[in-house]
Order: sequence, then structure tokens, then C-alpha cells
Amino acid sequence: MFHKLAVLALALILTLPGLAFAATPVNINKADASTIATSLDGIGQSKAQAIVAWRDAHGPFKSADDLSQIKGIGAATLERNRAAILLADTATDAPVTKTDKPVKSRRKSKKATADAAASAE
Repeated sequence: MFHKLAVLALALILTLPGLAFAATPVNINKADASTIATSLDGIGQSKAQAIVAWRDAHGPFKSADDLSQIKGIGAATLERNRAAILLADTATDAPVTKTDKPVKSRRKSKKATADAAASAE
């Protein structure tokens, strides 16, 4: 019994560090280097400074994949942090596209058509 509990406790201890280093969502287009470094897994201070320098030189990131332009950030780092890499703080910061606007129907209902016909008489 004690052996089973010891194995269970060891397994729990070994999984906790992985949870402690989970990435925290961060807007890479607005955050400073220290915030990026503490938020993303596998991104230290020097890579975070390179992210900010690239952003200053080239403008805002259009996708998370743009981070691959920075030396030392590869596909594995991107995939590990993809869910935490934000390009805007809120939905209101995102660019408005035609799909964001409600579509108004140009067709009139049968009742509206009948009312218009009745008022024309």
C-alpha cells in the first residue's frame, strides 16, 4: 500500500513542474519584453527583446507564425505557445471584416409586402 502511494506521489510531483511552466496568454503586439519572457514557455529575456525589436522594425505581427522570423524561435516553440500568443487584447482590437457585420435581409416579409400593397391602393 505504501509503495503505491509513494509511486502516486512521485508521479504527481513530476507532473507539477510542467503545469507551472504553462504559457500565459500575452498580446505580442503590445507587451514589453519582460512580460513576453514571463508569459511564454521557452522564451527568455533575450528572445523576448528580439521579439520587441522585430515588432519595432517591421510593425505588428499578423500571425503567430511571424515569430519564426526571429532567430531561436522554431516550430516547436511556436506550437508549445500557440494558444497563448495573442495578436490583439480583445475582439474590439481585431480588424473588422465583412463577416463581423450582421447581414440585413433585403427581402420583405409577406406581411410587409401585403401592407405596402394595401397602402398603395
